[in-house]
Amino acid sequence: MVTAGLLAALFIGALDVTVVATAMPKITEELQGMSIMSWVFSIYTLTTCVTTPIFGKLTDLFGRKIVFLIGILLFVVGSILCGMAESMAALVLFRAVQGVGAGALNPVCFTIVGDIFPGEKRARMMGVFGSVWSVASLLGPLVGGYFVDQVDWRWIFWINVPIGIIALFLVVGFLHENFERKSKNIDYLGALTFTVALSALMYALLSGGEKYAWNSGFIIGLFAISAVLFLLFYWVEKRAAEPMMPLSIFKIRVLNVVNISGFLAFSVTTGMTIYAPIWIQSVLGHSATNSGLTVMPTSIAWTSVAFVVGAIMYRIGIKASVVFGSLLVLAASVWLVTMTVDSPYAFWVGIMIVFGLGMGFVATPQTVIVQSVVGWEMRGVANASNALMRSLGQTVGVAVFGTVFNQYVTTGAKVELVAGMNAVFILLAVIAAANLLSVLFLPSHSKVVAQQKSA
Repeated sequence: MVTAGLLAALFIGALDVTVVATAMPKITEELQGMSIMSWVFSIYTLTTCVTTPIFGKLTDLFGRKIVFLIGILLFVVGSILCGMAESMAALVLFRAVQGVGAGALNPVCFTIVGDIFPGEKRARMMGVFGSVWSVASLLGPLVGGYFVDQVDWRWIFWINVPIGIIALFLVVGFLHENFERKSKNIDYLGALTFTVALSALMYALLSGGEKYAWNSGFIIGLFAISAVLFLLFYWVEKRAAEPMMPLSIFKIRVLNVVNISGFLAFSVTTGMTIYAPIWIQSVLGHSATNSGLTVMPTSIAWTSVAFVVGAIMYRIGIKASVVFGSLLVLAASVWLVTMTVDSPYAFWVGIMIVFGLGMGFVATPQTVIVQSVVGWEMRGVANASNALMRSLGQTVGVAVFGTVFNQYVTTGAKVELVAGMNAVFILLAVIAAANLLSVLFLPSHSKVVAQQKSA
């Protein structure tokens, strides 16, 4: 029952990342506010990234149930408000509330799984939970399209309410945790400095190259503020009695490797899923539907492998799984670099399949590793740090790839588009190679298992 509730909560959080894009033309037609449309997506990403580590720490301080309760309530309330929005500005504000709730769902769900399932069973369940994101990416456009065409766009948000309530009752009602109730020292200053520092960084990354030039005083100022506040955050955490993000986790080499790999691998994911459809549509002349369908094999392959690798990683080795997956990601990226305007469409489908298979072998075992290297009292923070690094990889990827692409595209001519995307594809291959190099520093399978038994 608890597992079903966690899956439901994780699903609606993941679905909201994709379902809104399909409904956005209808939303802007009704609410207007085209100039701030991008912030319907950006504010959700920003608030989710900022609150994920904070909720991760709160799960370690106060237990999983209360933080899950807060997260799901915020997400449901935000969903209700989004469905009631009468202006684009209001929708952006309510999406921020939704994002705060989503910041609790991901780390708390994976942390609870790590608590209630041991060893190989944990690995199998991580495979199931990891596939939720891929399933959501497949269903998101279909669900969004159905509600927009057949019902009302507001139901893309309201559908979260019954699912969220069911998840709430299943988890809060059936999860039994032995948690020691005692007074806690909450690191308010650490949470504040981290929130402002990361918000400044995220806003700069999301606005640079679009609303403001990268070399503008505003963007440079945001980066400077972020750097200063991160240094202040470091100073605060060294002295806090109960730090929001214990600096000791950065002394765990395995966790550092997994986080670096998560940042790199998910930045490659962003580049693949954004620029492959652009090539299909703008260079090969296929429809928008076909360009979207090109990415679908990635989700299908990722989902399929996530189920399988959760069951077999203990037989083939956790490190072997991640290294093999990283090799596949690199192979797909190199294949991408070789593509020309004359390359057949089938090659693109092949690239997406190879890439999806690779990410399936990378993502699930890495989540298991994160669960293995820390004990109960730091599992929430460890999960949150990994989720944050993956999200940052995606956000930084969007900014960097967009900047590189825009260096080549001035008039929108086909030759410029091809040159710009080729440059992005080369960069993707370089990042994929760096990811493969990073995972070679993971410990052997036997060491991971030994750490898991002691955690």
